Amino acid sequence: RRSPFQDQEDNYKAYAQQDGHYADNAANDEDGASSDATEGQDDEDEIYEGEYQGVPAYNNGKVRDGQVALGQPVSDSAKSRKELENERQADEEELAQQYELIMQECGHGRFQWQLFFVLGLALMSDGVEVFVVGFVLPSAETDMCVPNSGAGWLGSIVYLGMMFGAFFWGGLSDKVGRKQCLLISMSVNGFFAFLSSFVQGYSMFLLCRMVSGFGIGGAVPIVFSYFAEVLAREKRGEHLSWLCMFWMIGGIYASAMAWAIIPHYGWSFSMGSAYQFHSWRVFVVVCALPCVSAVVALTFMPESPRFFLETGKHDEAWMVLKHIHDTNMRARGEPERVFTVNRIKIPKQLDELVEMQNESANPALKVLFKIRAELRGMSVTTCCCCCCCRRCVSRYYGLSVWFPDVIKHLQADEYASRVKIHNDERIEDFTFNFTLENQIQRNSVFMNDRFISMKFKSVTFIDSSFLNCYFEDVSSVGSSFRNCTFVDSFFYNTDIDDTKLINSKVINSSFHHNKTGCQMTFEDDYSAYWVYFVNFLGTLAVLPGNIVSALLMDKIGRLSMLGGSMVLSGISCFFLWFGTSESMMIFMLCLYNGLSISAWNSLDVVTTELYPTDRRGTGFGFCNAMCKLAAVLGNLIFGSLVGITKAIPILLASSVLVGGGLVGLRLPDTRANVLM
Repeated sequence: RRSPFQDQEDNYKAYAQQDGHYADNAANDEDGASSDATEGQDDEDEIYEGEYQGVPAYNNGKVRDGQVALGQPVSDSAKSRKELENERQADEEELAQQYELIMQECGHGRFQWQLFFVLGLALMSDGVEVFVVGFVLPSAETDMCVPNSGAGWLGSIVYLGMMFGAFFWGGLSDKVGRKQCLLISMSVNGFFAFLSSFVQGYSMFLLCRMVSGFGIGGAVPIVFSYFAEVLAREKRGEHLSWLCMFWMIGGIYASAMAWAIIPHYGWSFSMGSAYQFHSWRVFVVVCALPCVSAVVALTFMPESPRFFLETGKHDEAWMVLKHIHDTNMRARGEPERVFTVNRIKIPKQLDELVEMQNESANPALKVLFKIRAELRGMSVTTCCCCCCCRRCVSRYYGLSVWFPDVIKHLQADEYASRVKIHNDERIEDFTFNFTLENQIQRNSVFMNDRFISMKFKSVTFIDSSFLNCYFEDVSSVGSSFRNCTFVDSFFYNTDIDDTKLINSKVINSSFHHNKTGCQMTFEDDYSAYWVYFVNFLGTLAVLPGNIVSALLMDKIGRLSMLGGSMVLSGISCFFLWFGTSESMMIFMLCLYNGLSISAWNSLDVVTTELYPTDRRGTGFGFCNAMCKLAAVLGNLIFGSLVGITKAIPILLASSVLVGGGLVGLRLPDTRANVLM
């Protein structure tokens, strides 16, 4: 049975004799060889499955020794730049059509599914990185004694690293290859994520997380470009949408691990007061495992054949395509099927144009020429539209990162409503060896009292006096002494210091062996288990949206799904404003996540199909970088307003989502596109 590619063979032979980009058949004609090379056999010898067939010849248009160059076209050096660019564009269009036929012959099977799971691990690592920020934010800032003025920088600095990483690694993948860049970027992420769990200072922790974010920033643009280049057109929308599900799996993994690890304060050790390794650090190490797994699995996968063709590496591309074909055919139980392709179009290389036109130019001019050529190849209109839409969808990041704090504030408000107020009390010669919690002591007097092995939890003393009192092994969390007086009192191994003695007087009293660092236990969290479980539910709510988008992506179209999803998610986000209880907020969060994920999937597919192969990583990386920039801004907005008001960030997110959905409808429809 002839393949779709063979139906085009006669046309390719005629073109090959004129253009010289295919291996010519002159030698075959002279030796009396058969012309049906695409059938995988000749007239005399039959090639059996498993027998080495060799790489088809590719002479790059050079005349063989002893061969007369009759009818040769005009040399490239005599052509104008515009003519060369037109020829390259024609080559690109011909390669796109031919490559689509080749992928149809290779089929969709075991190789694509293997690559699907390997790249899925990389995408899962990106989802984990996003959720790690929100989960460790309260714990890390408490553990490292971060003041309120520094709160929120952890979330912002990670997205800042991801922003630069997306553009850097995406652009680099167009030059050195998808696999190579993804391996390096994931290795950077894994190493610095692991290292961040051991550093003690907040500044070093921020630096490690920023470099870790820089590494993982390359995951999204490279993963989607890589996978799209081994998919046929009719499979592309659906399977790219299925690939998006790994981002959700990363969120579920991070939520489950946070729920299982962080609240267990006993999972920690210390070396004196200088080195503390709390359970949230164990969580950071566990979250680096998907990245390590992706790096190991990726070493066994080949480079993208489409990238090889784009860079003029015909033989390497042919070998990879043959590997894809043979892997899928063996899985189907048809090992006898032979890969029939032996000639693949190679577009004229841009670097060759640069060298031809700038042989005497200095290196700086050559670099500028290349940059101008790159920018010329990217459509400003489509790039701006994609960036606008991705900035709108990036509001998801702000909500995801700061939602744990929103829940904590709701819980804190409820907790504060149950505070007990004691006025004008006088307590003498009493031993406190238990926890005092959620109280306000006003105008009270404590005389000859002992506070031993106890804790003040959210206790405020106002205008109170402590006379001849003894404090030993005392911890105070969320507690303070305002306008109080201490006379003839003794403090040993406590954390009561100047930061908690606000406008207070200390007379003839002494402090010995004070505790250093921030006193942190997860018993002090109002409901750590509940916060992580809520995020687990919110991430799990994405599953229905993922399934729907995958099944309908190629049926109703990318743009319809994009616009509808963003408008609906914007409306659901607006109703978060009316959430006055935890249950209401949780329900609306799940609804918002379920509706918005289809927009994410649509944007990923559209952006992948929108750019040509030689600029796909650059274009996708640029759009993703703009998305992360918006995430930084949204993160800072939520960080400054989450404890004050939720109306402004929610209204802002809702309005830009709806507006972005309307703008997204103006993007070009890429459903019928072949990969240029």
